[in-house]
Amino acid sequence: MSSHSRPSPRGLPAVAGLVILAGALGGCGGAEGVEGADVRVFAAASLTDVFTELGQQFESERGTTVEFNFAGSSGLAQQIVEGAPADVLAAASPAAMAQVTDEGRGSGAPTTFARNRLMIAVPAGNPAGVSGLEDLTDEDLTIALCAQEVPCGAASARVFEAAGLVPAPDTFERDVRAALTKVELGEVDAALVYHTDVLAAGDVVEGIGLPEPSEGVNDYPIVLLAGAFNPGGAQEFIDFVLSDTGRATLAEAGFDLP
Repeated sequence: MSSHSRPSPRGLPAVAGLVILAGALGGCGGAEGVEGADVRVFAAASLTDVFTELGQQFESERGTTVEFNFAGSSGLAQQIVEGAPADVLAAASPAAMAQVTDEGRGSGAPTTFARNRLMIAVPAGNPAGVSGLEDLTDEDLTIALCAQEVPCGAASARVFEAAGLVPAPDTFERDVRAALTKVELGEVDAALVYHTDVLAAGDVVEGIGLPEPSEGVNDYPIVLLAGAFNPGGAQEFIDFVLSDTGRATLAEAGFDLP
């Protein structure tokens, strides 16, 4: 199931005018159906819940329509480089952001607005008895990891390398929400996802901390995009994310603040 089409675990209500794009945009082909948006935000899949909430707050206060495309950061960056219509990029790692800024597609320097750390996620009750990172090397267990080209996958690789372990994944998922869904559905015994995803999943998922948290921490940068259709509105949204209200919402969702 697509990470940006699945229902929010928090059960957030729909708001008129705020649309979550159904399906990741490919190249320039995403222009159809987004002409009416006031601000178009491309955001990492792990931001789905908190940015949906922030978008609702922003729309309520400013009367500005916000449209989101949630997906893996590297895929979003590629879409922007290829010309997909967007005003703001919020990525789950500086490396993903660099795909855009190195091509001159950023307007100004990105700002780090949050940090997130990896956790082991297991189904409620932990039926496989997973206790730590070493269990993710057990070929008898079913393990999901993010693909290494997306930020959660790159962070996972750093964690295993630092621990001197070789994982035994059964599936590599396109983004962190896809990996989380595998756990929620009981299709895998464990996955490496973000702390915020474990919290958002509620009672259907349990989280196990990592012994080397610094290796599994990702900075989240946000930037106004060059050629934005609505640079003023886009900057207002960025400022809202960076505001006291935005920071409080991010912290409540489990993000660490810079």
